[in-house]
Amino acid sequence: MTATAVAYPNIALIKYWGKRDEALIIPQTSSLSLTLAVYPTTTTVSLLGEGSPHEILQDGTPMPEAAAAKVARFLDHVGELAGSVRSARVETSNAGPTGAGLASSASGFAALAAAASSAYGLDLSPRELSRLARRGSGSASRSIFGGFAVWNAGNDDLSSYAEPVDDAHIDAAMVLGIVNAGAKPISSREAMRRTVETSPYNAPWVETNPGELALMRDALRRGDFTEVGEISERNALRMHAAMLGAVPPVRYLTAGSMALLDAVAELRRGGLEAYATMDAGPNVKTLCRAAEAPAVRDALASAAPGTEFVIAPAGPGVAVSNADAQADAAPGVAR
Repeated sequence: MTATAVAYPNIALIKYWGKRDEALIIPQTSSLSLTLAVYPTTTTVSLLGEGSPHEILQDGTPMPEAAAAKVARFLDHVGELAGSVRSARVETSNAGPTGAGLASSASGFAALAAAASSAYGLDLSPRELSRLARRGSGSASRSIFGGFAVWNAGNDDLSSYAEPVDDAHIDAAMVLGIVNAGAKPISSREAMRRTVETSPYNAPWVETNPGELALMRDALRRGDFTEVGEISERNALRMHAAMLGAVPPVRYLTAGSMALLDAVAELRRGGLEAYATMDAGPNVKTLCRAAEAPAVRDALASAAPGTEFVIAPAGPGVAVSNADAQADAAPGVAR
């Protein structure tokens, strides 16, 4: 009745931004990401007795109230699925920054979903585990899987899930440029809601994303790194354009962000192929060929002294240990 899970963040190349259903976290559009082998979340869930409140610790201390309430609701949902009224103790730790636009919620809820479902005795397939993780954080549905993964938007709880992209033929990595490791000033949830409700650019964003996803899937199948990078960079900039059109505007871009975007473009002009992407936060992730990641890091470090750069190879899917469940892990979920 105790399980520990480790999950890794993922960065979307075709973005998820905006929900069709807030309660179930059903997105407006499908998305595609790369799971990274840095900044894992490690989460242990242990079952307690009936009638007591959940105990939720982050880095050994009580998690902030709003975040703890969200985790508690998630645990209640897992308990309902398992037919259990027992509470749980959660101990979680992120190896990287939390709430800084580096996908800590993706790794966090992927790890929580895997550990909690095992502790409560649920035997879930990878698809079912992806659907469960989605109920905590949409992007967590993709961190169940290693490498490239696509989150099918679907239209209800059963049809909205992620799955691995098994026919990708590029060996990619990312160089993370940490402009600011602090928590972002507006949460992704609120920023998405504001964009959907007020930005005149949201509808065009929704309309064009399926075509961009189809082009990305085809480029991955063909191993066309250049096209993958070009699609990824423009998709990110279009997402931020939709945010800038919100009322009031949602602006995560800073002077440091813009300097790194310019530096990445300069790398390409100099013959080193690299492409930028950004999520909800100021930090810039640079997609490159895995073999060229050290050169990209060094070039960006020269262009932006004082900024921290981290090489992030493609990473694994979620892994569970110390679980009482006797069944073998389903494909894609390591135990």
